Amino acid sequence: MRRPPSMPRLLATLALPIGLAGLALLAGDAFTRTVEASPVPGLQAGAVPSAPVLVELYQSEGCSSCPPAEAYLNGIADRANVIPLAFEVTYWDYLGWKDRFASPAFTQRQRDFAARSASHEVATPQFWINGQQSVTGANPRAVEAAIATARTAAPVPRVGADAVTIAKGAAPARPADVWLVRFDPRVIAVPIRAGENGGRTLPHRNLVRELTRLGSWNGEAVRFAYAPAARGLRSAVFLQDGRGGAVLSAGVISR
Repeated sequence: MRRPPSMPRLLATLALPIGLAGLALLAGDAFTRTVEASPVPGLQAGAVPSAPVLVELYQSEGCSSCPPAEAYLNGIADRANVIPLAFEVTYWDYLGWKDRFASPAFTQRQRDFAARSASHEVATPQFWINGQQSVTGANPRAVEAAIATARTAAPVPRVGADAVTIAKGAAPARPADVWLVRFDPRVIAVPIRAGENGGRTLPHRNLVRELTRLGSWNGEAVRFAYAPAARGLRSAVFLQDGRGGAVLSAGVISR
């Protein structure tokens, strides 16, 4: 991870604002959606199948150290055993280029991870693998090692166009948050005209556009209904042990 002499990439851990504790965090073009949860008697508990691993990359178009990490994420975008997501953060916007895909909610999500980690590091680029292991900088070997050791602790969500079902399983120590994420799998080429990456064109894939908390899962079978994704976006759902906690399981809608 490159650190310009006048602007180190590593930030101190910041206090967690309580204003983001609501039920929904939205980014990109937000629109009203109806969310409802209902029991699903037909889904029974059983052996927990292997879930794809959630790989989150926190980056900014204004960060000159980020393109190599993004190139790696783009390269694994079509792999079946992972859900790679690019979260654009806001705290480098002042360097001369404002990242139009960045959201304060994404910045806060990264800080939530840091607050519950041993290192308390917030940096760009930074990977979080199933919310449990972090890799700072463009280090594909370390990310692959983290993916290989990631484990599932809850049923794999069955993600559909307008609803997700989660089977009965072993009850977590506390109810897990259920999150719906909408991301763009297409290549979005962005010409950067100022800042550290000025003059480059950065190709983005799997950019997160919306992040919405659907409710919680306590081990019982449940179904959440939601509005279909906007055209071109894909949907994924993951279960998480509270803000900044481990990702217990994840699923993604079929192509």
